[in-house]
Amino acid sequence: MADLLSTSISGLMAFQRALDTTSHNITNANTVGYSRQIAEFGTRNPQEAGNGWMGSGVDVNTIKRAYDDFLASQTRSASSSYNQFNTYATQAGRVSNLLGNTTTGLTASLQSFTNAFQAVADTPTSTPARQTLLSQAGTLMQRLQSYDQSLRSFDAQVNAQIRTEADSITSLARSIAKLNQEISGGYGRTGQPPNDLLDQRDRMIDELATHVSVNVVEQSDRSLNVFIGNGQPLVVGQTYGQIVATADAFDPTRTTLSFQTPGSTIDITRSLSGGTLGGMLDFRSQMLDPARSALGRVAAGLAEVVNEQHGAGMDLTGQLGGDFFTTGPARVLSHSANTGTGTITAQRIDGASGALTTSDYIMLNTASGWSLRRADTGATVPMTGTGVAGDPFIAEGIAIEVAPGAAVGDRFMIKPTAEAVSGMQVLITDPSRIAAAAPIRSGVGTGNTGTATISAGEVIDAGNAQLRSPVDITFTSATQYTISGDPTVYTYTPGSNIDVNGWRMQINGTPAAGDTFTMRDNVGGTGDNRNALKLASIMNEPVLNNGTASLSAAVGQFVGDIGVKTNQAQVSSAAQKVVFDESVDSLQSVSGVNLDEEAANLVRYQQAYMAAAQMIRVADTIFQSVLEATRG
Repeated sequence: MADLLSTSISGLMAFQRALDTTSHNITNANTVGYSRQIAEFGTRNPQEAGNGWMGSGVDVNTIKRAYDDFLASQTRSASSSYNQFNTYATQAGRVSNLLGNTTTGLTASLQSFTNAFQAVADTPTSTPARQTLLSQAGTLMQRLQSYDQSLRSFDAQVNAQIRTEADSITSLARSIAKLNQEISGGYGRTGQPPNDLLDQRDRMIDELATHVSVNVVEQSDRSLNVFIGNGQPLVVGQTYGQIVATADAFDPTRTTLSFQTPGSTIDITRSLSGGTLGGMLDFRSQMLDPARSALGRVAAGLAEVVNEQHGAGMDLTGQLGGDFFTTGPARVLSHSANTGTGTITAQRIDGASGALTTSDYIMLNTASGWSLRRADTGATVPMTGTGVAGDPFIAEGIAIEVAPGAAVGDRFMIKPTAEAVSGMQVLITDPSRIAAAAPIRSGVGTGNTGTATISAGEVIDAGNAQLRSPVDITFTSATQYTISGDPTVYTYTPGSNIDVNGWRMQINGTPAAGDTFTMRDNVGGTGDNRNALKLASIMNEPVLNNGTASLSAAVGQFVGDIGVKTNQAQVSSAAQKVVFDESVDSLQSVSGVNLDEEAANLVRYQQAYMAAAQMIRVADTIFQSVLEATRG
C-alpha cells in the first residue's frame, strides 16, 4: 500500500507542477520576452524487490525554458542592424527633404539667383531688375543660412540623443549586472534555472541590442558578460561599466561617448556600431558633417566666382565692381590635450575654391615636423611650403601658418568650409553698384581696308592699374602688328589671344597694312550687359573640383548624393526589417506560447492529475480494507 500511495502522490504532485507551469505559460502568453516553460518529468529511482525492481513514481526534474541561444543571438544582431538603418534613414530623410525640395531647395534657390542676373542682363539700366537681383541675393544668403541653421539644429539633436543613449545603455548594464547576481545566486541555492529572471535578463539584453551591437558570453556561474564596440566589457559578471557622454576633444559643443572605469575614460565613439546609437553616429559622420561642409563649400565657391567676375565689371557710376558676397572664415580648433603654446591659423586661398574639398583636417606636430591628414579617413594630405608667415603650408585650397611653441603630439582640427555659410553677407546694397557692364570696349578703325574683326574683349585681371588705359593695335602688314607703347613687333595668328593691361581679346580674319583696332575705357556704357551675361552663365562654368564641376553641377551632385544615400538607407532599413521579423518569428516558434498547445496540455495534465488522485483513493480504500480485516 505504501508503494502505491507514494507512487500516486508523486504523480499528483508532478502533474500539479505541470498544471502550474501550463497556467504560468497561458497567463504570460502576451508578456514581451517571456519564454515558454516546460516541466520535464523523470522517473524516480526504482526500489529493489525480491523478484525484481519496482518503480517508485515520478518527479519533475526541472522547469526549463524553451529557448535557443543561437536564434536569440541572430535576433539581437538583426535588431541592432534594423534599428541602425532605420535611425539613419529617418534622420537622412529630414536632410533630403530640407535640401531637395523642388521649390525651396538649394537647387531652386540658386536658379532663382541666376535668373535674376539674367534679368539684369536683359535690361541692364533697369533699377527694378537690379533691386530684384539684390533681393534674390539676400534670399539665397538667407536660404543657405537657414539650411545651415537647420543642419546645426540636427547636430544639436544628435548630441542630445547621444547623451540619452549613453544613460540608457548604462542603466541597462546596471540592470543586467544585478540580474546576473540574482541568477547566479538562484542557481547556487537550488541548482535549478530561475526562468523568469533569465527572461528578464534576456529582455534587457534584447533592449540593449536596439541601442548598440552587443556580444554575449556565458560564464560558468550562469552569469553573462556583455561586450560592445571593439570588445569593451560593458558587463562582467556582477559589475558593469559606464558609458558617459563627453565633450569632443576638439569641439566642446560636440558630444562623444566614452567608456568610463575607475582609472580612466576611453573615447569609444568610433568603435561603436549598431542600434539607434550606431545609426545616429553614422548619420552624423556620413551625412550631417559632410552636408555642412559641402554647403559651406558651395557658399565659398559661389562667393569667390561671383566676386571675381563682379570685380571684372563696371557699375552705373563707372566704377569697377566690388565684392558681392563675403563668407565666414576657416575655423581652427585645438585639441584639449595639447601641451604646447603654439597655434595655427588657416584660411581659404583666394582663387582656389576649385581645390577645396568637403573634408575637415587634422594638423599634427610630429618629431619630424607637421603633417596633415583628413579627419574622416585618416589619409595623409601632401603640403607645400614651410608653414611660416609669408610661406604658409598649402594644401587643397587652404593656407596654413604655424606659430612656434607647439609640442610634439599637439593636434589641431581645421574646418575650411563649415563656418562659411554662417558668416555669409551680401555686400552690395545699392542697385547702381551692380557691375553689369564691362569696363572696356573694343573698336575698329574707320579706315580699315582688310576683313579682320575684333572681339568685344574680356577682363582677366581687374587689379591691373592700366586696365582702362587706351590701347591701339596697328597692323604693319597682313602678318604683323604693333601695340601702342610697346616697340615689339608681334606676328599675327588669327584667333589667338592678345593680352594687354589685364584684358584679353582676339582678332580674326585678314587685316591689311595700316588697319587699326582699339581698346578703350567703356565710359558711359550703362547699357552694356556683357558682365551681367557672364555672371548669369558663371553658375555653369567648371570652377569647383579642380575645374571639373560647375556650381550648379556641384549643388546637383551634393543634393543627389544625399538623396541616393537616403534611398539606400531606406531600402536597407526595409530589407533589414524583413530579416528582423523573420528572426523574431523563428525565435517565437521555439520560445513563444501557443495557446492551442497549452490548452491541450491543460487537458492532458488535468486528466493525469485526476487519475493520480483516483489512485490515491484506491490506495486509501485498500488500506482501509486491510485495517478492517485486522480488526475482525
